[in-house]
Amino acid sequence: MKKRAHSNKPNLLLILVDDLRFDEFGAGGHPYMKTPHIDRIAHQGVMFDRAFHTTSICSPNRASILTGQYASRHGIIDNVARDLASHRLPNYHLELQRLGYETAHIGKWHMGNDGKPRPGYDFWVAYDGHGSLYDPRLNENGTYVQHQGYVTDIMNTMAVDWIKGRRKTSKPWSLWFAHKAVHPDAEQAADGSFRMDGYRPAKRHENLYRGCVFPKKPNMQKPTEFLKHKPVWAEAVELRKTEAAKIMHDAIHSGKQEEIRLRAAMMAAVDEGVGMLFQALEETGELDNTVILFLGDNGYYFGEHGLGPERRFPYEEGIRAPLLIRWPKSIKPGSRVRDLVILQDIAPTLLEVAGGKPGKHIQGRSLLPVIRGKRAGWRKSFLVEYWAENAYPWLVGMSFRAIRTDRYKYIHWVNRARNGELDELYDLERDPYEIINVAKRPAYRGIREKMTRELRKLAADALGL
Repeated sequence: MKKRAHSNKPNLLLILVDDLRFDEFGAGGHPYMKTPHIDRIAHQGVMFDRAFHTTSICSPNRASILTGQYASRHGIIDNVARDLASHRLPNYHLELQRLGYETAHIGKWHMGNDGKPRPGYDFWVAYDGHGSLYDPRLNENGTYVQHQGYVTDIMNTMAVDWIKGRRKTSKPWSLWFAHKAVHPDAEQAADGSFRMDGYRPAKRHENLYRGCVFPKKPNMQKPTEFLKHKPVWAEAVELRKTEAAKIMHDAIHSGKQEEIRLRAAMMAAVDEGVGMLFQALEETGELDNTVILFLGDNGYYFGEHGLGPERRFPYEEGIRAPLLIRWPKSIKPGSRVRDLVILQDIAPTLLEVAGGKPGKHIQGRSLLPVIRGKRAGWRKSFLVEYWAENAYPWLVGMSFRAIRTDRYKYIHWVNRARNGELDELYDLERDPYEIINVAKRPAYRGIREKMTRELRKLAADALGL
């Protein structure tokens, strides 16, 4: 089909999956999940092997992707319903509109609990809070409409229809397409407290992958093992023994093979949707004129360090992000990038691709230089930050600031201990599973002091000072 006659600016399609781990798709290394359409993005584009979330929970990290800022700067620091604040975010779609783009949001918003339209979008479909996996009530351009069916299928169809509808416009377009999958059905109150209902794949996928096994990793440990090197978790381990905590964990089969299988089954509908999007772009003649990004909004734990839904903590499974980009004009198929990338880098990248110039308020950096192999002057470290909140009653006062470099990770527990005696330091070269805390070892004293100094600098910079 003949391409639309518009400027040379490419279209921008960002596909966001909720709670997706870095290794939770085929090309990412999942042992049995089949995601041929998502894998196509990786094979025909670039995979970032070390992309990271800097506040690994839903609302703060989504705001970081949209603004290019740390949570310290944009102010969405947790999942509390900050509805008004989310209307004031310096969202990169506002700049795209000024650059001549037609913009759309389809799917989960969750920066504030209401699904009403936000500034920066010409077309809007969302839902309140976490929404529902089945029979969702959607806000469509300001009006709530009740739908029947599986939310991933409904969202896939809406995204395809919107893209096909762009045939009649000469403008380049940008679509932020945010799935509810693989998040379980859940209800989150305005204060951030949480009730969990469980994972629900599409009915046609309910029995997918039965009998498959996700291999145990060395850091999938019992409390008697991990508390030796992570004593900060002692209180949480005890509080997790309450009936309320048990109910929440049982609802999602936390840390069990069934949880991993159900999430993989939910991804089947997501991958089908990616295939539908590829087909729609091919039919409209826009496939190679469209930059396609695939990513998640936070990590997750399958029992590593004794953790499950406590996705906000700074171990690798919590902060590593899946990130793929396909753009034939500028990206060599099958490329891999190992530089330290944070999801704040997405906004400035897309603005540069669109012909704009990222403002000084943006703290991320365009990825185009590292994609093209120009690594001089790239970051050597980054900050990870978290503020204690109400989501899980067994997590009390667990705020932290952490720094990760190419080789080391240092975690400072802000509300715990008096002089950093519970802090953690990991040598990721010798201990990639973060099992041995070397913070108190004399041989690492100089490393800890250096990491502490750099952490203080990064924390100040994150505020935009």
